[in-house]
Amino acid sequence: MKKLRCLALALATLFALAALAQDTPTDAEGCQDSPLISRMPGATLVRCDNKEYEQLQVPVGEDKQKNLEGEYHSWGYNNRDGVSEIQVFRNFETALRQAGFKLVYESSPGELTANKGDTWYYLENSGSYYNQYVVTLKAMQQEVTADASSLSDELNKSGHVAVYGIQFETGKAAILPDSESILNEIVKLLEQTPDLKLRVEGHTDNVGSGASNQALSEKRAQAVVAWLTAHGVSASRLAAKGYGQTKPIADNGTDDGKAKNRRVELAKQ
Repeated sequence: MKKLRCLALALATLFALAALAQDTPTDAEGCQDSPLISRMPGATLVRCDNKEYEQLQVPVGEDKQKNLEGEYHSWGYNNRDGVSEIQVFRNFETALRQAGFKLVYESSPGELTANKGDTWYYLENSGSYYNQYVVTLKAMQQEVTADASSLSDELNKSGHVAVYGIQFETGKAAILPDSESILNEIVKLLEQTPDLKLRVEGHTDNVGSGASNQALSEKRAQAVVAWLTAHGVSASRLAAKGYGQTKPIADNGTDDGKAKNRRVELAKQ
């Protein structure tokens, strides 16, 4: 009888432990904490996202945003019961200061933006749940190339061609050095086709205001025209026009779609 009672107690303990294990939240498969900053004690990592190159817009002042592009990581956490918004906010605020970060923008207790050199950190906080984002600024490594022949073929086929190899400084119209290869192909195209006249068109995604995107697209189109004329193309063969976010070719609701919408196009005049 005593052996039966011991067996029953052991089984009850095993069932209780199994039930407890089932109720204990576990981290999302394949996700790990940021090496930059730890999680709140007792929090569960429910999602993560890592991209070689991505764009993130963060607040840097009242009604002021900064566009970041570079290596991108994000994490989403569910907090343990009883944790307040301000408790989360103050923990990360203090941890970032101690790590040498500059606090760029604080909207307590919901948002926090900080940076240290080229590394930017952004916190979205609701107390029971919070998101962390880290972007390390860098220029995109161009992996897709186009040559004068393929540009010419598409122009003859449809009258316009999207060019994705022209890169700019984040939020600016300054052309990055990695762009020279494709720009030289455009020069070659114009040299091989003396009668060709082109309109250089700037396009953006929908991140930011329509007015700022319009202005940025115009400046970037003008910067491309300026580069081409500085490299021997007659200004009479070129025009610049910005369309901002008004002519998307993909879904701005996805990261891939936004990347396709951020482009320079060449169109026959």
